[in-house]
Amino acid sequence: MEMEQGKGAIFVTGASTGIGRATALELDKLGYPVFASVRKKQDADDLQKAASAKLTPILMDVTDENSIARAKDEITGALGGKGLWGLVNNAGISFRAPLEYTPMADFRRLYDANVFGLLAVTQAFLPLIRQTRGRIVNVSSLTSLWVTPFHGIYSSAKMAVNGISEALRMELMPHGVKVILMIYGGVQTELWDRVEKATTDLACQFPPDFNQLYAVRQQRAFEYFASAGRSGLLAKHAAEPIVHALTSPNPKRVYLAGPGARLASILTKLLPGSLKDRFIIKSMGLDK
Repeated sequence: MEMEQGKGAIFVTGASTGIGRATALELDKLGYPVFASVRKKQDADDLQKAASAKLTPILMDVTDENSIARAKDEITGALGGKGLWGLVNNAGISFRAPLEYTPMADFRRLYDANVFGLLAVTQAFLPLIRQTRGRIVNVSSLTSLWVTPFHGIYSSAKMAVNGISEALRMELMPHGVKVILMIYGGVQTELWDRVEKATTDLACQFPPDFNQLYAVRQQRAFEYFASAGRSGLLAKHAAEPIVHALTSPNPKRVYLAGPGARLASILTKLLPGSLKDRFIIKSMGLDK
């Protein structure tokens, strides 16, 4: 594998739990110098205890440009003039809600974490990636291919990640930088507990009409996805395609990983629009 000679450094965002943490620890185990971003000191301490001295936790909030700038300075200093081989844009948040009642501030909060934060981190670290002709891995979701009710804001954010990844890949091609997209189906992570709390907290702000118009169907939709997620890939297995994308001489442009991702990709191409809508509604139990 082309990295084996140099073991270039890799920066993984959103490494406090789930896919990000598993990826950081696996790369560390393989001997790569890893920088792993978390938002809390406690998460940094926990991650460091589970890793070798080659892994460096970085306190960073992807929605805060000053925080990103400090992280860039810290990592640049630690690299001592060397470049960065890999950037894994994994950080993000999620919740479920009807588009009609979701406050615009919450739309912006989700986009800040999932889209604008990804772009800001990429812009900041691209010079270091270009220095090594390295790789950028962006984490997306099957919901960017398979849009469902009450998932619209998250789906649209991940669609944006897909589009950014496609354009960035072609823009950076002449510079030898590879951009790889990860589209995941269900993954067993602590994310589901946070999503459930965020969804419940948000619903408390909705007007009374929400209960009559949407509440029951939204709950069914959440249970559908939570069930798929909680029976999905273990985080350590979800990390495997990211590791492959960073270490293989010839990584794929797009990886479809986890339950449902490949099927969603196929059905999206095969089913006509109206049939697809009915299929989604029925399979989620929202036709009752």
